[in-house]
Amino acid sequence: MARYTGPVCRLCRRAGEKLMLKGERCATPKCSMERKTAPPGQRAARRPRKLSDYALRLREKQKARYSYGILEQQFRRLFAKAEKAPGMPAENLTQLLERRLDNTVYRLGFADSRNQARQLVRHGHIIVNERKVDIPSFLVKPGDVIAWREKSIKKEPYKKALQGIDSKVIPSWLSLDKGKNSGRVLTLPIHDEIAAKFDGKMIVEHYSR
Repeated sequence: MARYTGPVCRLCRRAGEKLMLKGERCATPKCSMERKTAPPGQRAARRPRKLSDYALRLREKQKARYSYGILEQQFRRLFAKAEKAPGMPAENLTQLLERRLDNTVYRLGFADSRNQARQLVRHGHIIVNERKVDIPSFLVKPGDVIAWREKSIKKEPYKKALQGIDSKVIPSWLSLDKGKNSGRVLTLPIHDEIAAKFDGKMIVEHYSR
């Protein structure tokens, strides 16, 4: 599966804000945004120009892509699905992004970042309804139970997740059983609680131009 393999700190600098792509590290002085706030590239030192409406809409779309680690073609397909679904396309898109298995694993506190959660899924450490699912884009639904695979409990990724899970804030659309280290999807993601770092309405305008 194709994915971005370059330095993720460049993506935050390009977006102009922290997207928390490295998890807890982004909240420390080690974060590159604390040292370099200018966009990457040779033109970074130049006087900033006023962004056009198109550039502003494009930036919001890129923020969403960077935050969830999705490439352009896959993001476009997801938007098409959100546009066909009943309701507001902007809210549908945010909901679909949140329902991805890698994001759900991240929201449950099993990983410090979505990139780390994606690796856990791809390496077969996660099961959904007692069946191994190694597809990060798998969409969970209410009633699904997400847990660690029994063979993975003795491995290092599980031990690291167990150490930091108490400090994680679990959204209300999920429930976490710390004793079993498993989670359940209670409802569809609540749009007002997601606190997305992008403007979904501007993304709709971008694709509808």
